[in-house]
Amino acid sequence: MLTITRALYDQIVEHSRADHPDEACGVVAGPEGSGRPERFIPMLNAARSPTFYEFDSADLLKLYREMDDRDEEPVIVYHSHTATEAYPSRTDITYANEPRAHYVLVSTADTDGAGPFQFRSFSIVDGLVTEEDVKVVEAYETDAD
Repeated sequence: MLTITRALYDQIVEHSRADHPDEACGVVAGPEGSGRPERFIPMLNAARSPTFYEFDSADLLKLYREMDDRDEEPVIVYHSHTATEAYPSRTDITYANEPRAHYVLVSTADTDGAGPFQFRSFSIVDGLVTEEDVKVVEAYETDAD
């Protein structure tokens, strides 16, 4: 299951809406090994396409170095689909190379970028796609709770 704060959920949806009709893409990083998405990192779709997304290779290298320096990892890799449902395409599955990440898809199809949006999360490991429940919370519980 993906547990995500309302603020992060809203940021992903807003980025997807703002980039429509092109696909939006980005990462939400979190402390390494925690599985907790914390830092929203919208990325530029270098393909600037309504049917395909591509992280700029220089931006992606910079991001991974920054996450390494901060002891973070990509907890969520997200992108939008502008003309189809929020389900990984064959291309999405091929490029999924973070086995511990949640792959979030937001569909802006049939909304003209205005909503409502499909927001779905998937685990993609070795080509196997498994949909996960999404739990939106106002804040994460602390260890003291």
